[in-house]
Parts: sequence; C-alpha cells; structure tokens
Amino acid sequence: MKLSDLVEKLGGVLTGDGDAEITGLAALAEAGDGDISFLSNPRYTSQVATTGASAVLVGSDWDGEYACSLVRVENTDRAFAQAGALLGPEPIVYPRVIHETAVLADDVAIGKDVGIGPYCVVESGTQIGDRTVLVAGCYVGHGVTIGEDCLLHSHVSVREHTTVGNRVIIYDGAVLGNDGFGYYKSGERWVKIPQVGTVEIGDDAEIGANTTVDRARFGKTIVAKGVKIDNLVMVAHNVRIDENTAIASQVGISGSARVGKNVQLGGQAGLAGHLEVGDNAIVGAQAGVSKSVAPATFVSGYPAMPHAEAARLRAHTKRIPHMKKRLAQLEQRVAELSAALGSKEAGETE
Repeated sequence: MKLSDLVEKLGGVLTGDGDAEITGLAALAEAGDGDISFLSNPRYTSQVATTGASAVLVGSDWDGEYACSLVRVENTDRAFAQAGALLGPEPIVYPRVIHETAVLADDVAIGKDVGIGPYCVVESGTQIGDRTVLVAGCYVGHGVTIGEDCLLHSHVSVREHTTVGNRVIIYDGAVLGNDGFGYYKSGERWVKIPQVGTVEIGDDAEIGANTTVDRARFGKTIVAKGVKIDNLVMVAHNVRIDENTAIASQVGISGSARVGKNVQLGGQAGLAGHLEVGDNAIVGAQAGVSKSVAPATFVSGYPAMPHAEAARLRAHTKRIPHMKKRLAQLEQRVAELSAALGSKEAGETE
C-alpha cells in the first residue's frame, strides 16, 4: 500500500514521500526499497541514516539523522506489529472439520466449528470448546478441558485432567501435564512419588514450541491469564506464574516457585524451587536466582543480585588481570625497597 495510507492506519505522523509503495517489512540493516523498518532499540540509531528502507517507524520525539521517510508513532513495537498485520500474508484458515484419520473417544464433547486435524488423538472425557483447532498429530488426554478459540499446533500433548482456557495458543511439540520430577531415595534406588495434581492454563496465554509445563505433585501448576512463554522453557511441578508475565527461551523454573504478575524473565535464567519473584520484577538473561526477588526490582548475574551491583562486579572482574599485573609490580617494588633498606641498615651497623 502507499506509505500515506499505511501512516493513516497506524495513526502516525509522516515526514517524507507519502506516495512510496510499501510492500514488506525488514530490519534496518537488511531493508531495501519498498520495505518499512522500525527503530526500537537505541543501539541501532545510527542505522536509520544508512538503511535502504523506504520508511522507518520511530518514536514521536525522535530527532536524528535519517536516509528515508520517517513515520513518527507513540509506540514503535506496536506500530510495527500493526504494519505486519496489514502487509503480511493472509493468516492461515484451518479447516473446521474432523479429519478422517483423527481418533476420538465416543464421549468427547466437541463445540461448534472445531477443527481436529490428521492423526490427532482425543481421549475419553475431554471437552473442546467452540472454534478451537488441533492442527495435526496432537494428543489430548483423558478428562482434559480446552476452551474456545484455542489453537494447538502440531504434535502438542495435553495430558490427562489438564485445563486450558480460552484463546490459548500452544506451539509445536509443547507438553502440558507431564509428570513432575518427584522421587524419594530408598536405599540406593529412587522411588517415584505419584504426581496426582493438574495443570491449569489461563485465558490468552501462549506456550512456546517444545516447552514443558509439569503437572503438580498435588494441587495445580498454574500458568495464569495473559502469560507469554517462549520456546524451550521448563516449568516444574506446583509452579505458579501470575498474570501477564513474559518468559524468554530456555528459562528453567524449579518446583513450587511462584512468579508474580507482569514479571519478565530473560533467556536462560534459572529459578530455584520454593522462592518468589515479586510483581513487576525483571530477571536478566542467564541469571541464577537462588533466593526470592522483591517486587519491581531488576536482578542479574549469578547468584542473582541487583543489576547495578552485578554490573559493577562484572566490571571489576574484567580488571582482575590488570590488577594482578599491578600487584606483581608492587610486590617487586616492595622487595627492592626492602632489600635496599636492609643494605643501608647493615652499612650503618658496620
């Protein structure tokens, strides 16, 4: 579409050629003629002056050098997402039928306009809400409840007695309701502790590819409303994740930990069991959280500590080689001075 039409739909302010044809989206460094890009992270500011894009989305108060048309908006991430919806390919429409290769128990309760794709298996006692789609090869265990307008991509497993809310998206290979890691030691062998709890996923949650959410030992493992979980995340038994928390890839959350509302967990962060991360806290990438985190704080490093403190510690650590060299020089100088002082004292004695 014309840039001017796109700007109108985004509610932005245009500086430049409104007649330019916009055909796609791209990052600043890779964009070419016809692409629109965006500036969200200040570290890429210099690329606005060199990008090959036809237009760039910037903040409403941005003032810098640029090489193309600018579209000033209040929130560049939101505007870029809206542009993607307008310029991207049409969303896939899955058939709202039950494929002939799907295997369903006789007592499954299925709502209106449900799609169940090839080779899906749905066990006894399960309920599937209106307009929900199981793409292909999904397994839905005994007594599962799945709400309305959900989308389960291929090879998702939802184990027995799990509850999934409305408008939930679960990506390929995710497993909900697998047994938690629970054993006790008897002599030299481990004996399994029955995992008799369930998993509950709230409305509007998203569960990334190959992520696992274990069932509780007793009670519930809870992923609350609006939680967004990236790929390859491990959520152990009896964990509770409260509303609108975002969790990046490869995070591991140990059993019975509680993560508050609006928390952000950076990639590869690890949380020990039985601790709490308070509302609105941020845990940096690769942080090792061994004790509870207060609300509205930013921690990083291992062990996790306030981010400013962790940054100072990393800076000091980088200086260790220089400090070691300097210490050796000082030790040598002290030895020389001691030797000289000893010679002088010996001469005076003579």
